[in-house]
Amino acid sequence: MATSSSKNFEPDVAEYIEEAFERCGIELRTGYDLKSATRSLNIMLAEWANRGLNQWTVIEKTVDMVASTSTYNIDSTNSTAPIDVLDVFIRETTGSETIDIPLSRLSRAEYSHVTNKSTTGKPNQYFVNKQLSPTVTVYPVPDLSSKYTLHMNVLTRMDDADSATNTMDLPFRFYPCLTAGLAYYMSMKRAPQLTGQLKAIYEEEFDRALSTDEERSSFHISPNLRSYNNA
Repeated sequence: MATSSSKNFEPDVAEYIEEAFERCGIELRTGYDLKSATRSLNIMLAEWANRGLNQWTVIEKTVDMVASTSTYNIDSTNSTAPIDVLDVFIRETTGSETIDIPLSRLSRAEYSHVTNKSTTGKPNQYFVNKQLSPTVTVYPVPDLSSKYTLHMNVLTRMDDADSATNTMDLPFRFYPCLTAGLAYYMSMKRAPQLTGQLKAIYEEEFDRALSTDEERSSFHISPNLRSYNNA
């Protein structure tokens, strides 16, 4: 028996909705059913953004820094809908030499407590202002004795489900999770007797999918023995 030799299974929005309805023990019958399920699907994607890090939505953004300018739009074109900045470094170019310098993150309170925010120099810290259009502020304010480029790993919003023929902006390993989640969301409106069961399945599928999306880098912990005294 021959296998298909294909790896292109990719449900569209309508197929996800049909599967979710079937798990609720009901049928997709009307245009309003489709509209209601699509709305629930987009709301669930917003919930995913609150749950944590989706690796496939991380992109690198770069901004050329300007002398005496400390605050920059994370996405000046607003095409990627940034959610948060994961880490930042500046690339310093002096002549033919290029050096990458990581920046440490400040909380809102820590940045507010900086005494002189107009201090100039080589930036070594940053603050993310999470407004509707998030910005990043560096400190000290760049003096541009060298050329600095700001590099940011940015967590961005997933593409919406706009129509039934759309495919979803996610890797195949999250197909079961999205289907289970949509069935749970629809059950709250159409099959409340199944909500508890479908929620448990959804959480299990989400945890399983998320575990495959975690970083696999080594992690080391060393105790601080500076204040340790032998008896």
